[in-house]
Amino acid sequence: METMAARYGGGEIRDLQSKQEAPGGCGSYFQMPLHYPRHSREDYEAMPEWQLDRLLSEYGLPVAGTVHQKRTFAIGTFLWGAGGIIH
Repeated sequence: METMAARYGGGEIRDLQSKQEAPGGCGSYFQMPLHYPRHSREDYEAMPEWQLDRLLSEYGLPVAGTVHQKRTFAIGTFLWGAGGIIH
């Protein structure tokens, strides 16, 4: 049983992997930020919309919706336990 590397010459596989880019050909890709956000519930509640948009987009999360929806989503995503519950 021959391997894929033997069948396609090994180098071809590397070429195929290197050619896989994000849609649009811009070469950008998602990269996980180094640090988990350490904001309190109060920080999220006072955070302006542009800052919520930036925080969510850094983690590849959706930024659509009202500021209340974004805030609720950020609190539910980044705060664990009772801190993430919104009434």
